[in-house]
Order: sequence, then C-alpha cells, then structure tokens
Amino acid sequence: MKVFVVYCHPCGDSFTAEVCSAFLKGLRDAGHSFEVSDLYAMKFDPVFSEAEYRREAFYRDDMPVPSDIIEEQRKINNADAIAFIYPVFWTECPALLTGWFQRVWTYGFAYGSASMKQLDKALFLVTMGGSMKDTVRLEQIKAMKTVMIGDRIHDRARSAEMVIFDEMTRGYGNDKNRAERAERFTEQAYNIGLTMKGEE
Repeated sequence: MKVFVVYCHPCGDSFTAEVCSAFLKGLRDAGHSFEVSDLYAMKFDPVFSEAEYRREAFYRDDMPVPSDIIEEQRKINNADAIAFIYPVFWTECPALLTGWFQRVWTYGFAYGSASMKQLDKALFLVTMGGSMKDTVRLEQIKAMKTVMIGDRIHDRARSAEMVIFDEMTRGYGNDKNRAERAERFTEQAYNIGLTMKGEE
C-alpha cells in the first residue's frame, strides 16, 4: 500500500512528532511505501489567494492551479491511502492544515468533474491535551469528525477513521500520566501503521 502522510506540527520534539515517527516505522515494517508532506518543514503556504478564490468561487477550471498545489494533488493520486497527523488547536487542526485543505481541494480535482482518485482509506491521528472523559471533549471530537470526515473526506475515501490520543497536556499535574500515555500511544500508532490496510 502507498500512503500519503500529511503531517502538521510546529515543533520537532513534540508528542505529535513521536506519533508520526512511530506510525511511519509501522508502515515501513509492514512493507508499505509512503510519502510525507511535513507542512511546517516545507513552509507550505496556507493563504488562499485572490486568484485562487476567483477560480474556486466561479468554478473556473480553465484557470491555472499553483504548482505547489499540483504537487500535493500528485501525491494524493499516487497514493492508496492518506493519513493526517496533527494536534488539536482550539477544537480544530492547525491553521496550516486548514489552509492545505482550502488550497488543495480545488474545483476539478476534489469536486466538480473531479480528477482526484477515491482513496481506499483516510486516517486521522490526532493528539489533544484534554480528556475524552469530559463531555465537552466528546462534543468537540464529534464536531471535528463532522468537519474532517463528513465534509473534507466525504466520499473521497472508501473508509475513514479518526484516532484520538488524549490527556497529553503538559503541566497541570499531568506529567506522569502524560509519560505513561505517550508510551502506550506511540505503540498504538506503530501498530496502526503496521496493520494499515484499505477497506475490505
């Protein structure tokens, strides 16, 4: 299986980076191939330009698509599955990843007479500081799934899954719990990569 990984976190020594590394190791050990877009490292431009807006707002597939977006679309169509790895910032993915969707999901590619292939699987590996023991966090996760899986993925993949790694906040007396969960969660991320497969 070929997996396109979209990774988005500003810090290289974060727990989210550990999740990404563990997941990639699982993919590698399973014999899968993968390509990674590290949005911060590649300095991906998330800003939706006026020209891009005019193209999308008026469904103008005769207008050019920027070269950086064509490259991301190539990565998608070269893959069997896509995995997004990112932290929760105020009930949303980082702004950089939001901008990635706004720019990459172009008319004529992700909608309209879409040239985007239907992927076997879309996977979201999401880190968060809060706890899924809290009702408000469960409501937030439901909202995130509606946005990411219901809208942004929709039928662009045959199956979709969001995995939450919670209670990863620093401080607040959570350091010991965080360390224990980090070990368990990175093992889980590794196993997700190791057993990665599309819809049966």
